[in-house]
Amino acid sequence: MKWNPYAAKCPTRQLLDRISDKWVVLVLSLLANGPKRFSMLKREIDGISQKMLSQTLRALEQDGLLTRRAFPTVPVTVEYELTALGQSLNIAMGPVEKWAIANMSRVLKARESFDKKPM
Repeated sequence: MKWNPYAAKCPTRQLLDRISDKWVVLVLSLLANGPKRFSMLKREIDGISQKMLSQTLRALEQDGLLTRRAFPTVPVTVEYELTALGQSLNIAMGPVEKWAIANMSRVLKARESFDKKPM
């Protein structure tokens, strides 16, 4: 089958929507260096709610981008790790995150200039 993200009903639209989510980018980036527990991800991603982190991790697992491993401890310890597919996506997304960091000052200046323009 040929995938066409410009077609309204093509599943690539859903995938693009998912991987362009800010939480997905941040989770992928944090998991790039190896597995992490839920609590560590929650601590490192400022502003994400427990519910949003759970939904993000579940969606990434559903898409085959990470694996979830539970350990029989009290309470249960859960660890997340990128799959090979998730690692390949992270390789593609890493430069986008670096670009955002490197160009944030320029973007803020552009926004400021735009906001000063008469409409």
